[in-house]
Amino acid sequence: MASLAARARALPLSRTHSLQKSSRLLSTTWAVRQEATPNLGTVPPAKKPVGAFRGGIVGFLFGFSLASSLAAYRLLEEYKLASAALQASVEELQASTHKVSAHVRRIEAVEKDLKALSESSATKEDISRVRAEMKKLYDGLHVEFLDLRAHVWGIQEDVHALSKKNGTTVRLV
Repeated sequence: MASLAARARALPLSRTHSLQKSSRLLSTTWAVRQEATPNLGTVPPAKKPVGAFRGGIVGFLFGFSLASSLAAYRLLEEYKLASAALQASVEELQASTHKVSAHVRRIEAVEKDLKALSESSATKEDISRVRAEMKKLYDGLHVEFLDLRAHVWGIQEDVHALSKKNGTTVRLV
């Protein structure tokens, strides 16, 4: 503390002294400047710089971590793009699967209808059998028609013959 008070008193003195000298020293008073500095020890020897080796390792690690993070970011972006493309193709595949399923259901319905129609429709044998029966019926009806015609013609001949014998006319209504 005493040294602080001495310094405070010597301050104006140092200013006049510093005006005389153009350089300013770290010590503020002449007495303090003249005081011997106590021996604080020897200056440690200068160490050889190892900064280049350390800087190389640190630079390598920094560059490696930067490159790794950049590669991870790019890989993540590519993964996102591939995932989005895969998701789009899955949705497209799902839509086409639904379309194919709908077509298969329609085909199955058509096959079911076709089977029902084929079971209810007539075969060639059935048609030929029905044709033969119809021919027999037609032939039978034709024969009956001819018989009936012959009978009517016979009746007409008889009526005509009777009308000539009696001289009367017969009117058919």
